[in-house]
Amino acid sequence: MIANVLTIAGTDPSGGAGIQADIKAISALGVYACSVVSAVVAQNTCGVRSFQALAPELVADQIDAVLEDVRIDAVKIGMIANAGIAEAVADRLRHHGARNIVLDPVMVAKSGHALLDPEAVFALRERLVPLAAVITPNLPEAAVLLNRPDDWSLDAMKAALPALLALGSDYVLLKGGHLAGEDSTDLLAGPEGTRAFTAPRIRTTCDHGTGCTLSSAIAALLPHHPMPEAVARAKAYLQAALAQGHRLEVGRGHGPVHHFHALWGSEG
Repeated sequence: MIANVLTIAGTDPSGGAGIQADIKAISALGVYACSVVSAVVAQNTCGVRSFQALAPELVADQIDAVLEDVRIDAVKIGMIANAGIAEAVADRLRHHGARNIVLDPVMVAKSGHALLDPEAVFALRERLVPLAAVITPNLPEAAVLLNRPDDWSLDAMKAALPALLALGSDYVLLKGGHLAGEDSTDLLAGPEGTRAFTAPRIRTTCDHGTGCTLSSAIAALLPHHPMPEAVARAKAYLQAALAQGHRLEVGRGHGPVHHFHALWGSEG
């Protein structure tokens, strides 16, 4: 069975992040992608210029339009922009009994531009996190979720996992890419305990949309794999997409990862 996955996120005209990256990652992994736009974002590889959040009612209507017609096997939630959209998304997903929800708590773009109103953090934490099968915060996002200083070490990451799990998701994938070092370690915590995923750090500027890509890949894999296996496969997919990003010539800033590295051949 080919799974159907819904992504709820903001746009990226340059195609490397946001809902465009989600659709690419989901499709590259052999899954059918549906999408709901939460915000229209004016951005490129150099940064975010501005964004306009859609009306919560329109976001809700998009969700209803998809879920009343299409069997959805997993949902990825990215940029929600404000508290009204967070409430609308939570309400409609709960109403439709959505499952395999992957929440990427997008708060700040790689360029440093805020993508989430401060008032929305409470709504995200209280309404969306408890619906999630897994949340995938990076370290700055985890600091906001826990209202703690943004100073981290690997030991601090391990110590923060119980508090993150207490927010209500089934699993937490705490991403350690912001730490220094030759390796990058992510920690997956859940019912089976904690598992570390460590990989060599790829020195590249082609890292636009990594968080969007990883969370979408997990959602694409969840319908057919248990969480630890889905995360492991998604991490391997992203690692290869990062390593092959140099084959693309997109923009003058942080270029995209190569979502279709396994499908477009090895030359280039």
